[in-house]
Amino acid sequence: MGAKRIFEASLRIAWKDLKELQRNKLGLLMLVLMPLLMMAMIGFIYPSGASYDMSNLKVQIVNSDTGYMNTTLSSQFTDAVHAVNQASVNMQISTGTTTVALTDSIQRGDIDAGIVVPADFTECVLTGRPANITIISDNSNPQVSAQVSGVLSGIVQSMSTQVAQSKLASALNITAAEAADYMVPYSVTAQGVVQGSTSYFEFIAPGMMMMTVMMSVMTGLPGAITMERELGTLDGVMVAPINRLSIILGKTLAQMARGLLQGVIIMLLAVTLFGVTINGSILLVFGLLLLGVYSFVGLGITLTSIAKDQETAAMIMTTVMFPMMFLSGIFFPIKMMPGFMQTISSFLPLTYASDAMRKVMVLGADVTQISSDLLVLVVFGAVMLAIAVPLFKRMMSR
Repeated sequence: MGAKRIFEASLRIAWKDLKELQRNKLGLLMLVLMPLLMMAMIGFIYPSGASYDMSNLKVQIVNSDTGYMNTTLSSQFTDAVHAVNQASVNMQISTGTTTVALTDSIQRGDIDAGIVVPADFTECVLTGRPANITIISDNSNPQVSAQVSGVLSGIVQSMSTQVAQSKLASALNITAAEAADYMVPYSVTAQGVVQGSTSYFEFIAPGMMMMTVMMSVMTGLPGAITMERELGTLDGVMVAPINRLSIILGKTLAQMARGLLQGVIIMLLAVTLFGVTINGSILLVFGLLLLGVYSFVGLGITLTSIAKDQETAAMIMTTVMFPMMFLSGIFFPIKMMPGFMQTISSFLPLTYASDAMRKVMVLGADVTQISSDLLVLVVFGAVMLAIAVPLFKRMMSR
């Protein structure tokens, strides 16, 4: 019965906060207008291409050649890929087992791309037919995907040309330059984990959803707690015959509603206006939005509870949110950042929230493939709430 009264009181507190937002017409307008303007601006802005340091990228080679045990042709090819990579690009190349395992590793975020040697590689080379080398990349990140596909395609094409030149020059007793005009033995097909191409906007849209959830929760809490304390209305709530836990839960539920509303607005805009395709489960997308709210509520309550007034709380929130916005891989790939920034990003909860959402929306990942991200968010949310509840109770008693 006590739990029921706490829950009912929490709903009344949440309803009170939402009614106050409804009465604040300008605030309600900004709640809806902010994600609209943000998505409209960023959705039409695409950055120019840039060259990136490729040494942080992980590539896997899968040798599917059925004639592998009887010939060294495919092993010579993979050795040559390693040699060219070390000489010019220096990506982190490893050996894989199957194409399915390779695709799963990309969806999990363990590697960035892969090279698949076809099953008929030896047969094609021995009979003079082109062997189709497949490059699979992480097209949830079109910038990195384009870079990796371009570099790997260049490596294969360069090797293909060299082989053709060597064979023809020897057979026809001509120069390498003359041999370059003839057919090359390999062709390249580049594809993503999921069908179709992705744009830069599809890369940032999932992160934008999680970032907006974070901003909504963390900027709304100073107004919901600190301003109400300054106005004296929090004292009226305090003297009511309700458990103080109900006050915390009620404030949390109100902010969750705000965050979910803005997250859904951004998702609808991304899908309807900019053609973003959700390749994963829509229920999992909503679940991640809810988990994102849960993860940041505790942090918002903690920061608000240690502030003396609303202005200080807003400044603290801005200071914490600013680095998370730019170091969590929302706008710029984390793998392309300097090493120390990558280390910082690994401690930011928004990094894992945006990564999980991007894998589900763009790569069609399931729960098992984002389990590490989910674990971090759940643990972070639980720890922050464990810290926030006693701090909030002490703040109310001051």
